[in-house]
Amino acid sequence: MTSDPVLSIRSASKTFGSRRALDAVSLDVQRGEMIALIGPSGSGKSTLLRSIDGLQTIDPPASEKSGGEGTITAFGGPVQARGKVSDQVRKARIRIGFIAQQFNLVGRLSLFTNVALGSLGRIGFLRGVFGAWPAETRAAAMAALHRVGVADYAAQRANTLSGGQQQRGAIARALVQKAKIILADEPVASLDPVSARKVMEILRDLNQTDGLTVVVTLHQVDYALRYCDRVVALKAGRKVYDGPTAGLDRAKLIDIYGPEFEDVFWEGAPQ
Repeated sequence: MTSDPVLSIRSASKTFGSRRALDAVSLDVQRGEMIALIGPSGSGKSTLLRSIDGLQTIDPPASEKSGGEGTITAFGGPVQARGKVSDQVRKARIRIGFIAQQFNLVGRLSLFTNVALGSLGRIGFLRGVFGAWPAETRAAAMAALHRVGVADYAAQRANTLSGGQQQRGAIARALVQKAKIILADEPVASLDPVSARKVMEILRDLNQTDGLTVVVTLHQVDYALRYCDRVVALKAGRKVYDGPTAGLDRAKLIDIYGPEFEDVFWEGAPQ
């Protein structure tokens, strides 16, 4: 890891009507980290992740003399500031892979084509539209599909695949994109337990073997403890925990999720 963060968020707030989805959240992410973003439903996890990629604007700072407040940077360059997405955001997005809960694959296209689309930022839109994939893209797409274990389904339409297979395709697309950061928003929420573990194992391997930075939002706290070294917890839009997985004891988790969490605490959880 280097001393300079690859992602830097400074006092990010977001208001929807009268609801404060994010409340002055600050966060630095170092190169090569794998971070779980946890918290109750509606705590702001997805809003924060989408804001990092510039898919959601954050509120402008209340004062013109706010310094770095209300800013998000990636790789040292601006993503957004003062309530506006930067005109340089494309430079960051090319290096950031975004994996959504619902896979975001084009159902009528083959899995191979969906994965090859990850190269559009480098080869140009028209070549992708007509399927004129360079040899490098074809090789990279098949290598990525092999890497995540779904190469046998390359020619199959995406909407005929299982959820787990589609999500692995989405990860493969990020590999073809040559992403250095993977933002995964509830990537296992709609998967069965076996498929969910496989997806988390792939993300962990990409982090450990390839050195990719991974930020993943999770409802399954046991997965956060098992696969991630650092956990950031949000509650009602505020950051209430940021530290090592080992620091999340039973009392802290109940504080984050409320007393009902005690009733659903899984066997083997920290005491």
